[in-house]
Amino acid sequence: MAAKHRQKLTPALAPKLSRRPSKGWLVFGGIVIAAVLGVLLKLGFSPSRLGRSLALPSSAAAAPLLEPEKKVFAEYAGSESCRDCHRKAYDDWAKSNHGLAERPPSLAMDKVAFDPPRTFRHGTQSTETYLQGGQFEIKTLGYSNVIAPYTVDRVIGNQPLRQFLTPRPGGRWQTMEASYDPITNQWFNSYGNEDRMPGEWGHWTGRGMNWNTMCAGCHNTRLRKNYDPVTDTFHTTMAEMSVGCEACHGPMKDHVEWRRKFPDARRFAQDPTLHPLSTAQMRGTCGSCHARRYEVTGDFKPGDSFFDHYSLTIVDLTDTYHADGQVRDEDYAFASLLSSRMRMADVRCLDCHDPHTMKRLVAGNNLCLRCHSGSNTNAPLIDPVKHSFHSPTNSGFTCTGCHMPTTTYMQVHHRRDHGFTIPDPLLTKQFGIPNACSRCHADKSTEWSLEYVEKWYGARMQRHTRERAQWIAKARLGDDAARDPVVGLLETETNGFWRAVAANCLDRWIAEPKVTAALLARLKDDHPMVREKVIRALDPLVQAQRAGVAAAVQPLLDDPVRSVRVAAAWALRASVDTNSLAGRELTHAMAINSDQPTGRLQEGVFCLARNQLPEAIVQLRTAVGWDPNSAALRHELSVMLSMADRAQEALEQMKLAVQLEPKQAEFRYKLGLALAETGDLTSTAAALQEAVKLDAKHARAWYNLGLAQNSLGKVEAALNSLAQAEAVDPSDPRAPYARATILAQAGRTAEARTAASRALTIEPRFTAAAQLLESLR
Repeated sequence: MAAKHRQKLTPALAPKLSRRPSKGWLVFGGIVIAAVLGVLLKLGFSPSRLGRSLALPSSAAAAPLLEPEKKVFAEYAGSESCRDCHRKAYDDWAKSNHGLAERPPSLAMDKVAFDPPRTFRHGTQSTETYLQGGQFEIKTLGYSNVIAPYTVDRVIGNQPLRQFLTPRPGGRWQTMEASYDPITNQWFNSYGNEDRMPGEWGHWTGRGMNWNTMCAGCHNTRLRKNYDPVTDTFHTTMAEMSVGCEACHGPMKDHVEWRRKFPDARRFAQDPTLHPLSTAQMRGTCGSCHARRYEVTGDFKPGDSFFDHYSLTIVDLTDTYHADGQVRDEDYAFASLLSSRMRMADVRCLDCHDPHTMKRLVAGNNLCLRCHSGSNTNAPLIDPVKHSFHSPTNSGFTCTGCHMPTTTYMQVHHRRDHGFTIPDPLLTKQFGIPNACSRCHADKSTEWSLEYVEKWYGARMQRHTRERAQWIAKARLGDDAARDPVVGLLETETNGFWRAVAANCLDRWIAEPKVTAALLARLKDDHPMVREKVIRALDPLVQAQRAGVAAAVQPLLDDPVRSVRVAAAWALRASVDTNSLAGRELTHAMAINSDQPTGRLQEGVFCLARNQLPEAIVQLRTAVGWDPNSAALRHELSVMLSMADRAQEALEQMKLAVQLEPKQAEFRYKLGLALAETGDLTSTAAALQEAVKLDAKHARAWYNLGLAQNSLGKVEAALNSLAQAEAVDPSDPRAPYARATILAQAGRTAEARTAASRALTIEPRFTAAAQLLESLR
């Protein structure tokens, strides 16, 4: 289905929000203030004008990384060619959700939805659906903010909902928000009552509901998006409409031709065209669609490594997932499966799902008991009666009811979590992480659920997965007590997924030697996802030119896995040779994602790193034009404008960012910096005061607030703010040094010496602090 969540297109290789300085600097009150170039991991977008696209070096552009489309598609025979030899499999597939993933509209399947005409309300709007002149039409609020009819050109999805595509200029198809539930024969809006409007990225007219990018790749077979960034148009093609046989088995034309030539040959013994997939390849084939991920190539095919084509979105410091790995946003199933004990036991999707109907192989608990009955030495014996403490007629008796809770997306799509997590009301009590007990017993308190869990399972609940979730949840809160345990996860977790998660959760402490060393050691991890996420974690240190970090990342430009090479090229973006393999792969990844604001943001940051500030601003203006409602994009544009000495424009963008997200501390902080450039110290201090109210652990905001207060003559307030900055980030020598300068100016020499000595203890090479201390002797 078309994505309704902005986060789905978060670029895994885009710069992350950092709490440490970058290369951009603003001067304020005689003391340097760091302007951090970072981007929030949640972005939103909308359509507008197009800016210039990133130009690749001619030699890189002349050597395409993808095989020619004509040659690729010639290897496909189409699903119809499978029918005669594989009749049952074909028939099962043809009526499955895969077989009906995308199709032309038909009277046989769609008339019941459109005839007789209907009207339904959603938010402040209403939509009409009807059949007219043999065509299906949807009349709704659309382009130019006008209610108009739109012709249905294609249907995507089957059960539990169907969505409808309408063609637009430039080779686009847009996915209507009007959706149909064939089970209940009801129309509804896939956003519920959100009341999205034209101009928003997530409205059906916006780029967030563009079929070419958001839907097509997973609803069709071997799709090429073919976006042209110069004209902002698409020339999207595919080997076959819908998820055909070859979407999972790979191109099979050679097999069809061989079998026609040798119809009596034994299948595996003599057929040279068959190349059975390994467990990892099979799992990756399912994951290529059933995952939230960043496209690296735009050209996955069965048999390829998942990590050669995608950067997987996993648990991190955002709320995309819950801290224990449960899905929160529209995360799909693949990452959750990788996080689970089932994955560690080498369970495959097809161990539970029929490969052609995709239905479960066995109903109810009997599916799980195929392994958990004592017959499988790799699975613990489970007696549902003794284990569940629920009667067989109760939903709590089912394995899936407790260990695969459902989350509803798009109003009617109830999806089960594939993390196989253990319900834990204690995590709900401590951190708000949901548990299956309370999901079912919604009328009971968390304490009620916790009492029963502790009575039934006792000490068994104090397990590693609980502790891991607690550490990750604390890391999200900026609790320093989480640092060492998360470093421990990075070093000792047996599941590579959770080692990668640990790398994602160390941002706050990245510059500390112990943390840096632990991350550097994992650059040689045997799992490509760990290596990639570690590179991402080290990115701020590479940009800050931390000694030895870039040199440690450099060898991974030649890593055997493409997503790792691309991550390394991104980290080394200031100097990477764009004619090298990794450099070309990076520019290719950016190009295929340049139809979205996140892609333009990434190109802008790339240009900035290579000292192309004017081009970087062009890219960010394009991104903001495509989504004027994105506070994060306006924030990034503001920083770049500030670096270009366009202070007033930078201030205007930051004011808009704060208006859009008034509770984001980082934006208030950057507003303070922008105001400082205009010389308005009173407003600067007010903005920084708001920043620390929103985030009391924002060390840089405390630091700059202290400087502003001192410039306003509020010495004691300034000293208090700088002390707060030092308490929040004791590894930064700037706060004690600033205190020392203020104390020295106030004639408090002994206190000034102590503060200067503290700065030198943190950073012995701090020349300014050493000179100040010497002058105070």
